[in-house]
Amino acid sequence: QVQLVESGGGLVQAGDSLRLSCVDSGRTFTTYPMGWFRQAPGKEREFVAAISWNSGNLFYADSVRGRFTISRDIAKKTVYLEMNSLLPEDTAVYYCAVNSRTPRGLPISSGEYDYWGQGTQVTVSS
Repeated sequence: QVQLVESGGGLVQAGDSLRLSCVDSGRTFTTYPMGWFRQAPGKEREFVAAISWNSGNLFYADSVRGRFTISRDIAKKTVYLEMNSLLPEDTAVYYCAVNSRTPRGLPISSGEYDYWGQGTQVTVSS
């Protein structure tokens, strides 16, 4: 059974940092691309960052590039999203996802991901 579990969200002030974690506690997706997405109230889910199966390729949304860092620990079956210099507009529910259809790709569209976590809330106050 597939189970992605996010953690690490919370309420912080602008300029603070958070690190989100996503553990693959079910089927092992350690060799597939993974991504982080977010959805703010009243808005569509948007791409944040993606990491290839071997961490060799990374890609970020323009809005977070230079502030967020995606990484993965194969042994721990965990993907991380380090978020620095947080802004109020970063407030959203953050989701991790796995793409099992194109193992060697680096997709940035939510439709290309087929397994999702339940999300973790990040709230940044000004």
